[in-house]
Amino acid sequence: MAEKKKGRMLRHWFQAAWFALTNGYALGFLEGKIYRGKLKSVCVPGLNCYSCPGALGACPIGSLQAVMDSGKFKVSCYVFGFLILFGTVFGRFVCGWLCPFGLVQDLLHKIPLFRKKKNLPGHRRLIWLKYVILALFVLILPAAVSVTVTGMGEPWFCKYICPSGTLFGGLPLIGANPGLRSAVGVLFGWKFAILLAVVILSVKYYRPFCKYLCPLGAIYGCFNPIALYRLKVDEEKCVKCSACQKACGMDIPVWEKPNSMECIRCGDCRAACPVGAIETSFDGWKKRE
Repeated sequence: MAEKKKGRMLRHWFQAAWFALTNGYALGFLEGKIYRGKLKSVCVPGLNCYSCPGALGACPIGSLQAVMDSGKFKVSCYVFGFLILFGTVFGRFVCGWLCPFGLVQDLLHKIPLFRKKKNLPGHRRLIWLKYVILALFVLILPAAVSVTVTGMGEPWFCKYICPSGTLFGGLPLIGANPGLRSAVGVLFGWKFAILLAVVILSVKYYRPFCKYLCPLGAIYGCFNPIALYRLKVDEEKCVKCSACQKACGMDIPVWEKPNSMECIRCGDCRAACPVGAIETSFDGWKKRE
């Protein structure tokens, strides 16, 4: 138990440090403006809103939507290549360690309210919703329906769904920029309602946005079975006690599916295993050395 708490604390500090590093433009929060320097053309691996006043990099999901109907083939290749690179190396490790909105949900779930549960009712069906959102709001609609004056696809997911953008982008900008407050309308009200729902659900249920809505998690999850960073269960050691699943916030039977597309590589299962049967592929490389 102590090792598990220590591991979670380390992960949360790492998440916070990464958030501070990738959202370090303090002047943006003071002036209510976003950073527009050269770094903004570079994607960061996690769901990190382009419109956050402190954001120094671009969100890969926002970037992907922008290039879906773009004639700039090199840009399109960059975004796809970026996602493939991080997916094949880390998989959903990014979700567990490098996503600011993942940290927010982790902290909300620690609030001592409600009886804690892992999954929403209908969990087995709802986990596929994020793949529908990825296909419809990130790929199909930006490519086929509407194009902005820049010639790039409209960011449907960012505009109509993303609660991370509302929290890190919309609210800080409105709070610091009086001119934007006067422009708030029905769309922002809708986005705020989604954010409020996710916040409330996160207090009771573990990472509902990651499980059911996040298209970036859907992309990285597809790489989990083949990523360089994978989990491996030593069948000779494993006693099938299910301690790993009990410790897993994503509710994965790790002894059966160590590389499930839902796994965010948080490490709780490894810390909870009483016989040390769960290893990572990186551990195997260290042993060979």
